[in-house]
Amino acid sequence: MPSTFSRTLRSLAADGFGRSLWALVMIVALLGAGCIWFLFAKVSVYETTDRARLEVERAAHPVAAPVAGKVTASHLVLGESVQVGDLLVELDSERERLQLEEEQARLAANRRRRDALREQLAAEALAWPEEKRTAALAVEEARARLKEVEAAAKFAEGEAERSELLNKQGVSSAAELQRAQTSAQQQRAVASAQALTVTRLETEANSKEKTRAVRLSELQRDAALLDGDISTSEATLKRNEFALEQRRIRAPVSGELGEIAELKAGSFLGEGQKLGAIIPAGDLKLVAQFSPLTAAGRVRPGQPARLRLAAFPWAQYGSIGATVISVANEPLDGQLRVELRVRPQSVPLVPLQHGLLGSVEVQVERVSPARLALRAAGKLLALPHSTADVAAKEPLQ
Repeated sequence: MPSTFSRTLRSLAADGFGRSLWALVMIVALLGAGCIWFLFAKVSVYETTDRARLEVERAAHPVAAPVAGKVTASHLVLGESVQVGDLLVELDSERERLQLEEEQARLAANRRRRDALREQLAAEALAWPEEKRTAALAVEEARARLKEVEAAAKFAEGEAERSELLNKQGVSSAAELQRAQTSAQQQRAVASAQALTVTRLETEANSKEKTRAVRLSELQRDAALLDGDISTSEATLKRNEFALEQRRIRAPVSGELGEIAELKAGSFLGEGQKLGAIIPAGDLKLVAQFSPLTAAGRVRPGQPARLRLAAFPWAQYGSIGATVISVANEPLDGQLRVELRVRPQSVPLVPLQHGLLGSVEVQVERVSPARLALRAAGKLLALPHSTADVAAKEPLQ
């Protein structure tokens, strides 16, 4: 009996030591694995913000009234696709239309007058050579006639001289001498008259040429004045057309009407009043606003990120993968702008569109838990010194 009891005690002691040894080995192994993980494992560090918004690559284009006026018709339909140049709103344009028609009538009348002047100038150019040739022929004919009558006058004067000689010799009578002298005087008078005719024809030809030059100058001046009036009318017409087109508000870009104003026929629009916004078609990008105190220098292009939409719970729909593509160099309004490229295929159940809000996590680095612990300890140690510095800088009350 005593030996059996001793063997039992020795067996129990041996079994208890083995279990303790195995437990000690397991604890040491777990502590070693924990230390290895703590020192050498890599965990992701994220910068986060809840100020994130999906936008199209091209910014939404606002639509505003370029001029003030009364609405006659509105074609704004929320969510409707429009093409560039589509008519959106019409303003009352009766006065501009009447001014346009008046200027069109004035322009047409001036153009007709100019065409008539051009035809007259062309006719003058065709008729003048013939008139000039006719005048030159008349002068030549008068000169030929002058030569003929001068020859006749010389012959008559010769006859008168012979009659006078014969009369002195007593061969001819005084009556014959008188007739010869009279004939010579008549021929000389005819020659003088013909010479005056030649002079008159030459003067008339020169006068006609000068008159024609003056008339052409006047016609050209009138044509130039009409050209000026036509140019002015054309410029005025373009201004009137522009003023009329300003009363027809059209889509500046192609896209979808993302917001519209409630307009009714008869309502009045002020100059510059916003009527809506057109969201152009294009790829979506993610725009996030980070605090520059934590994100500056840490958020960089190429870093992966995740977007969680506020309207679609991420536990049900998942998160959207993204990549940082650009980071602003300077903060604006106390925030650092970061643009990211999204991967819509990562959440096929979510209809991505312009304007969706959410939060973003950007993976800025991967470090060991030991380094994170050291950073946290450094911040805790630096905190009292920072508080003391602030207190030292505060003025004494």
